Amino acid sequence: MARLLNIIGAATSAGAYAPGQERAPAAFRRHGLAASLASRGRTIRDHGDVASFRWRPDFSRPNAMNLEAVRHACQAVANRVTVAIAAREDVLVLGGDCTVELGTVAGARAAGVRIGLVYIDFDADLNTPGTSDGALDWTGVAHMLGLPGCEASLAGLGGTGPMLAPAQILYFGVENITPPEAAAIKEHAIELISRDEAVSDIEAAVARAAGWAAHFDCVLVHFDADVLAFVDFPIAENVRRCDGLSLEQAGFVLKRLAALPQWRCLTITEVNPDHAPEEAAAFARFNEVLADALG
Repeated sequence: MARLLNIIGAATSAGAYAPGQERAPAAFRRHGLAASLASRGRTIRDHGDVASFRWRPDFSRPNAMNLEAVRHACQAVANRVTVAIAAREDVLVLGGDCTVELGTVAGARAAGVRIGLVYIDFDADLNTPGTSDGALDWTGVAHMLGLPGCEASLAGLGGTGPMLAPAQILYFGVENITPPEAAAIKEHAIELISRDEAVSDIEAAVARAAGWAAHFDCVLVHFDADVLAFVDFPIAENVRRCDGLSLEQAGFVLKRLAALPQWRCLTITEVNPDHAPEEAAAFARFNEVLADALG
């Protein structure tokens, strides 16, 4: 019998470059997410949006804009995730920008389980505020690892010490890596399946990811819509015209990972409803993919 699936909305673009992503949780719900999951036999509990914030410029913290709003959203997500995972239930977190994952990881860690995080993203998000440009959404992994230069209020969400060790992270589909990020990946020996590897042989790539994930007590999956080929399925925050995964390939990856007995949580980020040519059609299609993966 399938475990209860908790839906947690984090309607925030606090860590982003511009507004838009805060509207994603409502769009998923409005266009039939619950019905799609129910049609696959899933029982859900929707906690609504535990946090909301529309991006605005923050001149008081030019290197870490909207820090307090990011921290507040992450803590609210963490509180819900802790309860669900401690109860051996599943979680779907609807973001929101990429900083939402900090809340998911902090919450799982507080539940006392050993975490493995599969980070599906076009970007590595391994910058620190000092090497970034003010948007916190591409510093998330650096804060999980507690790298020097990170904001203590974010890095400390999971309690004492780093939220994760480098061996607890696997990048999947990553392509855009800045020089400081490349140096950090090499220094910490972080596992990585590149975009080219994933696109050229998706079955081999997901088999490798599933094999890696099987060593952990609790598997979390981070899915950034930027990993999708934008022209094929325009819904991501970033509109880069570069090859990425098709929505069908992404669905295949999510379904394989969610089928692992250790899987507990999927966090969806960087979805911008304004970028979908036909919002209702795009979200209906996306919801079907999610329901297939989690049903």
